[in-house]
Amino acid sequence: MSISFSGTLAASAAQEASGLLTAPPASGTVISTSLGFVSSIVTSAAAAAVTSGAAGGGGGGGGGGGGKSSALAPEEESAMKAESRKFSHWLFLCLSAIAFIIIIYRGILLVSAHIRHLVCINDSTQTYWSIPAAPWLSKFKKDFILAPLFGLRHNEHFKIGSAGSAGIVPTRFQALFLLILFGGNIALTVGSIHWSKPSAVILSELRNRSGVLAVTNMVPLFVLAGRNNPLIPLLRISFDTYNLIHRWLGRIVVLEAIVHTVSHISNKGWDKYLVSVGKSQFIMTGTISTLAMIFLFIQSPSIIRHAFYETFLTLHILAAVAATVTLYYHLMLINNKWLVYVQVTIALWAAERFARLVSIIYRNCGRTMTRATITALSTEASRVTLDMPRPFKFRPGQYVFLYLPTVTGWQSHPFSVAWADESAPLVWDEKKEELPKNRQDVYGPQKTSVELIVRRRTGATNSIFQKAAAAPEGTVTVRALVEGPYGTHHSLCSYGTVVLFAGGVGITHQLPNVLELVQGYVDGTVATRKVTLIWVLQNPEHLQWVKRQMTSILAIERRREILKVVLFVTKPQQSREIMSPSSTVQMFPGKPNIEQVLQAEAEERVGTMAVSVCGPGAMSDDVRYAVRRLVDYVNIDFIEEAFSW
Repeated sequence: MSISFSGTLAASAAQEASGLLTAPPASGTVISTSLGFVSSIVTSAAAAAVTSGAAGGGGGGGGGGGGKSSALAPEEESAMKAESRKFSHWLFLCLSAIAFIIIIYRGILLVSAHIRHLVCINDSTQTYWSIPAAPWLSKFKKDFILAPLFGLRHNEHFKIGSAGSAGIVPTRFQALFLLILFGGNIALTVGSIHWSKPSAVILSELRNRSGVLAVTNMVPLFVLAGRNNPLIPLLRISFDTYNLIHRWLGRIVVLEAIVHTVSHISNKGWDKYLVSVGKSQFIMTGTISTLAMIFLFIQSPSIIRHAFYETFLTLHILAAVAATVTLYYHLMLINNKWLVYVQVTIALWAAERFARLVSIIYRNCGRTMTRATITALSTEASRVTLDMPRPFKFRPGQYVFLYLPTVTGWQSHPFSVAWADESAPLVWDEKKEELPKNRQDVYGPQKTSVELIVRRRTGATNSIFQKAAAAPEGTVTVRALVEGPYGTHHSLCSYGTVVLFAGGVGITHQLPNVLELVQGYVDGTVATRKVTLIWVLQNPEHLQWVKRQMTSILAIERRREILKVVLFVTKPQQSREIMSPSSTVQMFPGKPNIEQVLQAEAEERVGTMAVSVCGPGAMSDDVRYAVRRLVDYVNIDFIEEAFSW
């Protein structure tokens, strides 16, 4: 079967793809043979990654080399292309259907919360809303939505010996979604393959189908990887969950590429394929693309990501760019129609990066530039106070990515916003003869002071602390860039009772919630009547992290009517350090019995109860388990803030 292409390069690529070259394999060393083997495993994966029309080597079944005819007749090849196109459309349809169902579900929850909010603002008892849900719904929430796949641990990383983190256990809901995603791709890959026909036909169809699906899956794969993922605000699903789906979708793409490659090699023969690697630009670009995919697969396990995160991230981006660019040229050489998916993928990636760049420039550049004042608080944390040139609007629970070029290079890391103060200082001088012409002349440019608490770990966080500790008085000011805010805002204003758990630096996530609820209670804009903040910290020194913020909250009028703060110090130096200033601010040594604490709060609840947690994985799992124990008897919702990678 012959196919004509315009252009010398395309014609040459098509000829090489269809004939796989008839020259005998060149002699070489073991090393060259090994490289050839790896490259062959790759060439088909990307080479096949959608060559639905090319003959032979990368396409839908052209000449096998040495004058052999195509394994498929023209009408069979045309039918195969139509099947691949149909299954690609089915894949997008299934993903869209799932997204639509989640949108409807989230919409129902939002409408219900809004109605509850409006009804309960002036209702001090909220008796109706404290009634637990129907038994079947409670069981569904307890044993499916909130339950880990097995055991009691979800957010706590499990370890393999002393090697380090080996990942987390998904919830049963997440596991079912991943199973549907994985099983659906398997079904679409093998469905309608003519298994009764000769092996050459079967392998050609399998190669074509797996390649098409691999390229099709690249579109959602890249969408889920972006910080400006439009699905986050639309579906109200956290970046953490999208990151989980992104990792598994990436593995599916690589596996489909490998299936594509193995099918191609088995059909055309190893020797002919190995020769084509060094002779054909079409095969070579596909080889490089698949090699990059396999590299991404090898470096993806959690134990590697957590051990060398900065190195992992850099190599991950470079390998992803290499895989995408070489796949683009691979398909362009034969004018393949599936090239449009790669073009869409590149366009989405470029648009997301451009949006981030515009956001960074807008938020950090004005009459002045963003500057960061870093203060070493103790041996375990730093306070980063950002003086930003423009107003900064954020909602409780959101976070920003921080760049400190002179400290950490161009790395960026996420940190919860602990506090944000907006100010509009009067800069007009009455002594001037010229009267102010507009509001800007009267008030000057608005600025925002944003505070972050950075817990000292390894890598960038340690560099931030060392920079401040080495400066006089433990404080240094440097240039900074802020990107964001990001994150899904879970409004707690419709709940009658709110219990907030914080572990260590997780207090930065909960403080904005406390401020919003207490101030809203005073202003009469929230349905909340009881707020309990439970902070588990290692020693009393950590109170200095958020002393100013806590002082501001405790100074709010009537806060005693709604707020109770309970501190648990796990490693006090002396017993006299454990002192309870008042009945609404209490301090205890040791770790809390979370189940007992929640049981006590549930017995005195008002209306619907919300439990939010931000802290170490083990603590989050303990809170999750305690909430599951209450679901049958209490109208309760669980909100977990986690950021895994």
